[in-house]
Amino acid sequence: MEWILWLYLFNALFMLIIMIREVRRPAKALNWLAISLILPVIGFGLYLSTTNPVHIRRERLTSPRSEDTLPDSFGRSASVVAHALRHLTVHGIRKGRVEVLINGSETYEKLLESLRKAKKTIDLEYYIYRDDPIGKRITELLIDRADAGVQVRFMRDGWGSREFPRRQIIRMRDAGIKCRTIFPLRFPWFLSNWNYRDHCKIVTIDGKEAFTGGINVGYEYTGLKSNVGFWRDTHLRIEGKASDDLQTIFDVHWKIASPEWVKTKSRPNTKTDHTRSRKTAPSDRQALSESLTEWGTELGGIDDLETSRSTESFHKVHIQTIEGNPGIPTPVIREMYFICLTQATQTVDITTPYFVPDEDILMAIKTAVARGVRVRLLVPRHVNQKVVGPASRTYYGELLEAGVYIYQYDKGMLHAKQMIIDGEIAEIGAANWDMRSFRLNYEVCEIIYSTDVARDLTEQFEQDLADSVQFRMEYLLERSLPQRLIEQGARLLSPLL
Repeated sequence: MEWILWLYLFNALFMLIIMIREVRRPAKALNWLAISLILPVIGFGLYLSTTNPVHIRRERLTSPRSEDTLPDSFGRSASVVAHALRHLTVHGIRKGRVEVLINGSETYEKLLESLRKAKKTIDLEYYIYRDDPIGKRITELLIDRADAGVQVRFMRDGWGSREFPRRQIIRMRDAGIKCRTIFPLRFPWFLSNWNYRDHCKIVTIDGKEAFTGGINVGYEYTGLKSNVGFWRDTHLRIEGKASDDLQTIFDVHWKIASPEWVKTKSRPNTKTDHTRSRKTAPSDRQALSESLTEWGTELGGIDDLETSRSTESFHKVHIQTIEGNPGIPTPVIREMYFICLTQATQTVDITTPYFVPDEDILMAIKTAVARGVRVRLLVPRHVNQKVVGPASRTYYGELLEAGVYIYQYDKGMLHAKQMIIDGEIAEIGAANWDMRSFRLNYEVCEIIYSTDVARDLTEQFEQDLADSVQFRMEYLLERSLPQRLIEQGARLLSPLL
């Protein structure tokens, strides 16, 4: 029985290490201590493999900064938020033009249109990039543009895009496209970085146009996939100097990504006579054009689009770009949300698919209501992450008691990530309201200062509420004991979600 004593001593030492390392995050420390008690030694191994960013390094963003103040025409809350966020942004406040896209079908049509017009460069970075009808068409277009002499760089996340086939990477490489993966699922990277993900969705074109938001590359985002149903999301198309910030973020992420390990028919990123000959093959061009036209017709026929309003024009805006990076101690996305909540004076409308905040964010929401701010929270009724849904419901009781209005979207899958503040501040990005987005993921968000954009998003928010059910306190009181136990167990894991 001596081995039991040694096991106890080793596990006690490991738990002490956890307490020392996580002294600034007691909730996270308690969760890992509980796991270590249940799984002696094994729990410590899991802790190290999920919380040790060995290979993450932070690149300094050293480009010249832009202005840090808004015009006097903006209200006090916008001016205070812009000033408070200045040290978290990539390059300060930028001027640009923004088009808000509120469904996947419209986003892909606009993206394909811009990709076809690319003359010099195309850079793509996605968490999920599928080889389905959507991914295939974008891949073919990227190969086509590379054959036309456009410099194309393609970057994906190792976990989110793990099913993307090697044959497509080979085809892209043979066409001259540079391909890389952040945190690939291969030795030794997966040993210490498998819990860190690149959750960004970024496309930059010719250094003057960019796309970002919540939409990945996948057929489900169109709302046409039968086993998924209607999909509600928000994306941005940005023109002007504001797109430079997304280009900077892409370049930083590109440096830490790993080149694809595939054998190509030619030297890496060098076009052969075979690939160059494709540029002059009219049959290939015609086939691609016909395929894209057919797909556009298919998307144009979706019935649900007539119930979703989209902005068809660009708005002139002031914009700040925020990058979340797990390689730095400051949880930038979390701090941005906190600043926006604490500076709101009239209204806050939040839309998020995953709501598992920490205590500080929760307190910021409740104190905003105490100051007289109307706070509305829109979440999905059916969550595609089984643990997140029950964990989220454990927060609803105290929010309802504080005066927050909670709505559950019931039309389909709600995946939009946005916040509207005081009718002139809008936040749109890839980040969720959970600890993974706060501390474990590469994320990107845009803070937009524009009454026009805020008005458009508010109108869409009101339309989403029409497809939602208001959550009431009696729903919590009607839960069965097993449901409550499941929710409390999920809440226990919230610092790890």
